[in-house]
Amino acid sequence: MGVATQIAQLLLSLSILVILHEFGHFFFAKLFKTRVEKFYLFFDPWFSLFKFKKGDTEYGIGWIPLGGYVKISGMIDESMDKEQMKKPPEPYEFRSKKAWQRLLIMIGGVLVNFILAFLIYIGSLFVYGEKYLPTAEVDGIWVDSLGATFGLQNGDKIVSVNDEEIINFQEVFQEIILSGDKSVQIDRNGELLDINFTDEQIALIINNGAPIYNPRIPFIIAGFAQESPAEEAGILLGDKIVGLNDEDINYFDEFKDKLQAFKNKEVTVTVLRESNKLDFKMTASDEGMIGVAPSGDLSQFYEFEVKEYGFFAAIPAGIKKGYKEVGNYLKQLRLIFNPKTEAYKQVGSFISIAKIFPKTWDWEIFWSFTALLSIMLGVINLLPIPALDGGHVLFVIYEMVVGKKPSDKFMERAQMVGMVILLALMVFAIGNDFIRHVF
Repeated sequence: MGVATQIAQLLLSLSILVILHEFGHFFFAKLFKTRVEKFYLFFDPWFSLFKFKKGDTEYGIGWIPLGGYVKISGMIDESMDKEQMKKPPEPYEFRSKKAWQRLLIMIGGVLVNFILAFLIYIGSLFVYGEKYLPTAEVDGIWVDSLGATFGLQNGDKIVSVNDEEIINFQEVFQEIILSGDKSVQIDRNGELLDINFTDEQIALIINNGAPIYNPRIPFIIAGFAQESPAEEAGILLGDKIVGLNDEDINYFDEFKDKLQAFKNKEVTVTVLRESNKLDFKMTASDEGMIGVAPSGDLSQFYEFEVKEYGFFAAIPAGIKKGYKEVGNYLKQLRLIFNPKTEAYKQVGSFISIAKIFPKTWDWEIFWSFTALLSIMLGVINLLPIPALDGGHVLFVIYEMVVGKKPSDKFMERAQMVGMVILLALMVFAIGNDFIRHVF
């Protein structure tokens, strides 16, 4: 059911975004008395799942869930309707409208995407508030092997990124990846140090597939491996490991590191069960493990803060958050187009997008991801690629500056080039997904 829930959330989210995006084009087209021949959710080559006609417009649902479209009379679009363009322009056609009207029709979709994202953020802050782990409350970090090669150490406390304090600990890693200078200030046993990251190191971090550090946590048993020495010795779920061979243990990373010295040797593990300390003898594996997994629920160890917003306070806060997410996504695109970071390897299609949704339905997370996808859809559509809204906008702006429209033949060829580019990008993204998730 988990995968089915992810797919259902993806389809619902994309349906909302596509319908509202296309409605943006539809609204301005109707405002300027431009005929809209079709309004479709999903694509409908050869046949549609459902359709009806009202006025001049056919409304329907296609069978390929890869987006949607509105077909506007007198416009060179993905339908490549050349026959219509050979006829003299009609007053109701797109090509008969003034340049500024055509510009608004073209940006109507992305305008709605940005407005929707801002409204979702406003509503989410009002309904759910803003829950976060304060950076100042985190009792240091524990790092993986890659993080250690960059100079980070277990117990380091992150103070700032590029000398700017990050209040929300969960945003620190994002700032490290997206920031331009990539300098992290840490407190190591009372000494303030700088850790700098190059583009090549950022590439390694991105390809690592997981954060190079996590908040330090006590070791509370949340699971056992098959044939676990710890479980066979009598340790139970919920026990807290507090000692190894009579040496006190405070954190998961401490235990993990110290156990490496006792591969294939008998060890005594001390746990706290309720208010009692109990000792258990067992033999560590040849990998230096005892077959236990720690709890990853940070709320067990740290007190999260929840900032609540009244309705009127949520409006500027939601707008501010929307602007911040737009900026973050633009930074992500900068990373993708920088070959040194190898961020292009993480570009994905619908498989990757579906996997960001949780396997159990959570409306707060659903709306958060929908707002983010709305921003992504808006930004991507503004790229100056023919066949995207941004390509059409570019040609209209050219006309407004030069005072002359590009020829229909040029527009047709540009549309074909744009469609080839988009198809190539789609194949690339799907290929990345298959490499990561299938092979």
